[in-house]
Amino acid sequence: MKFSFFHLMPYPYLPDDFDEKYSSSSLTYPNANFDPKLGIALYHRYLDELEYADKLGFDGIAVNEHHQSAYGLMPSPNIMAAALARRTENARIMVLGNAIGIRGNPLRVAEEIAMLDLISNGRVDSGFVRGIGWEYFGHSINPTKSRARFNEAHDLIIKAWTAEEMFSWVSPNYEYRYVNIWPRPVQQPHPPIYIPGAGSTETMRFCALHRYTFMSVYAPTRVVRIWFDGYRRAAAELGYVPDPEKIALSIPVYVADTDARAHAEARPAVEFLFRKALKTPMEMVNPPGYVSPGSLRGMLATERKPFGELSYEELVADGYAVVGSPATVAARLRSMYDDLGGYGQLIGLFAIGPSTHEQVMHSAELFAAEVMPVLRPLGVADAA
Repeated sequence: MKFSFFHLMPYPYLPDDFDEKYSSSSLTYPNANFDPKLGIALYHRYLDELEYADKLGFDGIAVNEHHQSAYGLMPSPNIMAAALARRTENARIMVLGNAIGIRGNPLRVAEEIAMLDLISNGRVDSGFVRGIGWEYFGHSINPTKSRARFNEAHDLIIKAWTAEEMFSWVSPNYEYRYVNIWPRPVQQPHPPIYIPGAGSTETMRFCALHRYTFMSVYAPTRVVRIWFDGYRRAAAELGYVPDPEKIALSIPVYVADTDARAHAEARPAVEFLFRKALKTPMEMVNPPGYVSPGSLRGMLATERKPFGELSYEELVADGYAVVGSPATVAARLRSMYDDLGGYGQLIGLFAIGPSTHEQVMHSAELFAAEVMPVLRPLGVADAA
């Protein structure tokens, strides 16, 4: 099994009256609440944590893209990846990912990832995401065009990476008379690609068709199992069994010396993530037309409470987050491995909300030293 240290780079300094005064931490949450002086310290702290994960032996260090939000301070994850490329040595630099559906110029993504691939000596993994509903509103893009824009941007980027001669590109959403990127990526035919999924059957089939890594997002274990089975079923329809490494469980993880200490420290962090950072009206997350009718039916069939209505105990018990001592966390993830029918990558969110720098570093240290060795053989054994 492979392990990655994933970072959202959140802005944890929300006002005391946030719950009563604001309906969301994104799009409509006034940027007057952002303090640039605190932001300076946060960026440097967060980069330190990602660099330390490389030293601890994590297989990957991961960043992602979000806009107009206290949930994540990375409107440009490629900038963060560039900062990491020269200051890390071994870990994969995982951009999970670029929101190509909201890009007016997706060719720029192809160019920047190619640059990063060269600077990092071929250590870049390129994730592609559609973006969240509010990000389409924030970029004045009709969310009903999300899937078409994503698919066209994806096809353009792949061709730009792999074509060895200039070509033209004309599609309903993008038009380029000259495509001839310099530089080209060092990884051939292109960097590995990850696609996060949250229940869309189109995403499962898309990943299976292209043999990309399918990555879960916040959901209880029983729902993630449905997603993973959907991806495996789509692969079976194409005549193959996906490598376990192509199935990635993304989940918040908090490790401390004892179970009692872990829960005491993780409770405010996990509650912040699900009740404040992820606080967004449903119409801003999934606006009409953003998902197909078939995918919407599938999502509605997996009935679950809104994040804000889940207690801390439910979040832990249902598998939204994993908390405990090293032994407890290892056992829980091992149990989830069986419950999910196997997975080959664990993409852990270790820096959760208001957790302190010291807590994040210690949690990562314990995980690397005492959890990773226990779980490491799982993916290898299944892949053999």
